[in-house]
Parts: sequence; C-alpha cells; structure tokens
Amino acid sequence: MLLMTLFGSACSRPQADDKTVPEPDVDLHAPAAGAEASSAVFAGGCFWCTEAVFEQLEGVSDVVAGYAGGSADSANYQAVSSGRSDHAEVIRITFDSSKITYGQLLKVFFTVAHDPTQLNRQGPDRGRQYRSAIFYVSDEEKRVAQAYIRRLDQAKVYDTPIVTTLEALEVFYPAEVYHQDYVRDHPAEPYVMYNAGPKVKKLQKAYPDKVKKDGG
Repeated sequence: MLLMTLFGSACSRPQADDKTVPEPDVDLHAPAAGAEASSAVFAGGCFWCTEAVFEQLEGVSDVVAGYAGGSADSANYQAVSSGRSDHAEVIRITFDSSKITYGQLLKVFFTVAHDPTQLNRQGPDRGRQYRSAIFYVSDEEKRVAQAYIRRLDQAKVYDTPIVTTLEALEVFYPAEVYHQDYVRDHPAEPYVMYNAGPKVKKLQKAYPDKVKKDGG
C-alpha cells in the first residue's frame, strides 16, 4: 500500500453515492441446516480497507486478509506489493448465509468497499495486485456475480463500466499476521483514518440494518 497522497486514497470511494443501487437479481441458495459456514473471496484494492468494511456486517464471523491468483512461492507481501506475482490482495469472508447472503455481500463489495470501475488500481495504488476481482469456488457463485455486474451496468450505477474480473479460486493464502485486523489495531494511523474510516462510515449510513449492533 502506498501512503495517502494529495491525489487521492489507496481505497477510493465508489461513485454510486447518490444513485439507487438495485438488489441482485439472483442469489445463492441457503445451505441446509447444520451446514458449515459459507465463504467468499473478494479483491478490491488494499485488503486493510476491505477487511474493515466486511468485519462490520451482521452474519460475518471472520474476515482474513490474504492473497489469491498466484503461486505459493510468491504469496507474501514483499512479492505481491512489488507486482512480481499474479496475486491480488484479497479477503476471505466467512459468513452465515441465513443472516446475510452472497448477493448482499456483493452489493456491499460494489457500492462501499471499493470502486469497481478502476482497472488494476485503487486510488494511487497501481498494479494487478490491486485489481477488482471476485474469486469464485463454484459455477453458481460465478453466475450470481456475472448477473449482478450486468444489472449494475445496465442500471448505470456508475458512469463507466465495471471492470471486475471473475477468477476461479485455486488457493487462498492468508497474509502475514501483522496485516490481520490492521484497521482495528491501528485506528489512529493517518492512512487508516483517511482511507478506511470513510468506508466504514459509509457502510453504517447506507446499510444500517446490516451492521453489527456491537459495532463489529
């Protein structure tokens, strides 16, 4: 992650603030009672900021910062941040789909967590490691994501088309320990205050019914 600059933040804010955002047309079926918790893997720029957003959501039990899209030998921050890998910075979200659905997570991803119209960058952070991507584990996840991207584009929620890629998840690699819960553990850091803080506030304002009552 680059430090904040006068030209913007590493975790830019989407353009959909003043427009009505449609709900997903289709969603995943809820798993049978007693099934294991569901998970989703999203990439939307710096994983500190996306982690901070999704940790706030009711029904989300865990969010882990990590890497996906590349090989095991390059699944480390030094390689990924330098652009010397095929990895993206990602988060793995563990959630209870009886409380929040995959489609609802997608809505937060596209409208709060990042700007899905920026190609291989978020704010001043540039490179494929900061790409907007959904790493799916099933054809159903891919279908739901494709349908929602199509609906958002047709509704012209953004002034330019969504560039989010859909990539099959092969392996999720957890990031180094010091990246986990970074925003929670460093709330007064200027980068965190400037980049992650506005996103969390936007989530609380836009989707108050989806936010944990204890504040995450």
